[in-house]
Amino acid sequence: MSIRTMQSAEVKELLHKVAGFNKTGGNERAKQVVHRVMHDVFQIIEDLDITPEEFWQAVYYINELGQNSEASLLAPGLGMDKYLDIRLDAEDEQAGLSGGTPRTIEGPLYVAGAPQHHAFARMDDGTDSAAEVMILTGQILDQDGQPLANAVVDVWHADSKGGYSYFDRSQSEYNLRRRITTDEQGRYTARSIIPSGYGCPPEGPTQKLLNQLGRHGNRPAHIHFFISKPGYKHLTTQINLAGDEYTYDDFAFATRDELVVDAHRIEDPAEAASFGLAQPFTKVEFNIQLVPTERTELQTRHQRQRALESEVTESQPTTA
Repeated sequence: MSIRTMQSAEVKELLHKVAGFNKTGGNERAKQVVHRVMHDVFQIIEDLDITPEEFWQAVYYINELGQNSEASLLAPGLGMDKYLDIRLDAEDEQAGLSGGTPRTIEGPLYVAGAPQHHAFARMDDGTDSAAEVMILTGQILDQDGQPLANAVVDVWHADSKGGYSYFDRSQSEYNLRRRITTDEQGRYTARSIIPSGYGCPPEGPTQKLLNQLGRHGNRPAHIHFFISKPGYKHLTTQINLAGDEYTYDDFAFATRDELVVDAHRIEDPAEAASFGLAQPFTKVEFNIQLVPTERTELQTRHQRQRALESEVTESQPTTA
C-alpha cells in the first residue's frame, strides 16, 4: 500500500497534542519521549502497513505481558538490557573509565537486603541435598592487581531447578543470596550449590513472541554480582559457567567471553577439608577488578525498581 500520511498537517498536529505540547502542565522530558515514541509507532504502522487487526493484537499482547509480570523478562530477551550496557561501555570509554571486569546485565530478579557476612558466607539453606556443593571464591582487586579490603560482594543465583528465592515461594527467605565483605587480601568465599539455567515460562507471553521469532527463551547457568567500594565504579556483572548448552546462546545476550568461568570438580579430601567439607565439590573462582572514580554517582548501582529495595534496612555485617 502506498498511502503516506506522516507528513500531513493533520498527523503532525495529532502528535503535538498527544504529547501534550499544547498544554502548559506536565513534564517536558515525558512529553519529548512520548512524542518520539508515538511518532515512531505511527511511522511503523505506515511503513509496514500494519492492519487494525495486527495493531489490536499487539495491544492485547501488552495487556497479557503486564498481567503476567513479564515485561522485565521480555526486555532482556529483546536485547534492551544489552543495548543499555553497550551505551554505558561507550560512555565509560569516552570518560576514560573503561577497563576492569566487564559489566553485563543485572536481570530482573535481584532482592535487596540479603544477609551480610565478612569474608565467608554460606548461601544455601541445606534443603537441596541432591545439588552439587559449590565453593565460589575470588579476589576483588584494583587495576594494578592490588587487593581491595572491605569491598561488598552482593551475589545471587538460582537453585538447581532454575528458581530464585522470593520469586519462588517454595524457597526460604534469601536462599542463595548473600552480601560478603572482602578480607584484607580482598578475598571473598561462599559455600553454595551449582545453579541451573532456566527458561521463560513456556506458555507465557515472552516465549509466545520468541516463538514467532524462531528463538528459544533459555539462559545458561549463571551467577549475578554487584560489587561496590567507595572510590570505585560500581560493577554490575554475572558469570556464565562454561560447558552449559546455552553458555554462548543466552536468550538475554548477557554472555561475554571474559565472564565465562570454568567450574572445577575437586576430589582432593584435603582441599575439601579446608572448606569444611567432607565430600567432593565444585570450585568456581572469579577474580574481579574495579575501576577507580571520584564521581560518587558512579559508585552506587543505578536507580530502578527492585524487590524490597525501598523496604529493607541494610543489615550490619555478621560472621559466618
